Amino acid sequence: MSRAPNAAARKVASAALVFAALGDETRLALVSRLASEGPRSIAELSAGASVTRQAITKHLRALAVAGLARDTRRGRESIWELTPGRLESARGYLDDVSAHWDLALGRLRAFVEET
Repeated sequence: MSRAPNAAARKVASAALVFAALGDETRLALVSRLASEGPRSIAELSAGASVTRQAITKHLRALAVAGLARDTRRGRESIWELTPGRLESARGYLDDVSAHWDLALGRLRAFVEET
């Protein structure tokens, strides 16, 4: 009998999707551009890129699967923009991990100071 994942497991799985998507140099660059320049078409995002337009499209779809970006149609073009909620949830996960490490290091410091 399998158990439904608890909230902590869902949070880890959600963050893992984000980190996996951002682990690729091209996708990280796309996120950076969308964050600094705002919504852009595939043609605009492909201009000056070291990869093909088809590769940019594939990377944007991977970002969409991870919940980091979404597209809307404007005529014949797809306009891509960031969906910052997933970045915020991943940041929250990192904050939780950091808090756990702070507690663990505090316990270690107390132990070392006692001995």
